[in-house]
Amino acid sequence: MPLPLELHMLGRVDYAATVQAMQDYTATRTPQSPDVLLMCEHDAVYTQGLAGKKEHILAPGDIPVVATNRGGQVTFHGPGQVVAYPLIDLQRAGYYVKEYVHRLEEAVLRTLAHFGVTGHRVAGAPGIYVRLADPAGHAMLAQRPRRVERTDSEQSSKTPAPDFTGLGKIAALGIKVSRHCTYHGVALNVAMDLEPFTRIHPCGYAQLRTIDLSTIGVHTTWEEAAQVLAQQLGIWLAP
Repeated sequence: MPLPLELHMLGRVDYAATVQAMQDYTATRTPQSPDVLLMCEHDAVYTQGLAGKKEHILAPGDIPVVATNRGGQVTFHGPGQVVAYPLIDLQRAGYYVKEYVHRLEEAVLRTLAHFGVTGHRVAGAPGIYVRLADPAGHAMLAQRPRRVERTDSEQSSKTPAPDFTGLGKIAALGIKVSRHCTYHGVALNVAMDLEPFTRIHPCGYAQLRTIDLSTIGVHTTWEEAAQVLAQQLGIWLAP
């Protein structure tokens, strides 16, 4: 029998303290430890991932910048954003990191669908995006990931830069895996002050616009969005 996913609705919590708690749990957990899902939001903070470059932080002002050990580049956390931190034993769950990322994204896509919004993946750029001119439209993106057969020479050529034309990013992903166990996670923008995103290159992309549900006309509460996302994560992260 798979162990249940323990849900903890934390509300507003300190970023650094939450990361420390996740690290401590991951370092001391055993094969018998339950998987945990932390749902929370943070006060305004920029977090710089392991691949982060200081030139992507343009003008942080009075917002603190915290170096962290997740993958990816710089992002912003703030009130009105639902942050989900799944602490999953991937070995026990039976899937690998690439599949885990796909499942995280799928949970966000289903959450957006609950609110009448069509989310999209973009090739080469983890996270979830929305078509700005038609947030509910179901037409597939030209920029979507595709499975193609490549020759050896094509495999070695440089991957083209992601194309964000007409898109806004609504959910960002950044994970860490230690001893087959995950922490950090995914952040869904619900009803935020989006101005701090203009002071960075979000996820390292200068031309990337960041949006939230309220920007595209979806008005819901943090609590409702957190409950829907938690439910979808519980479904999609199951073994």
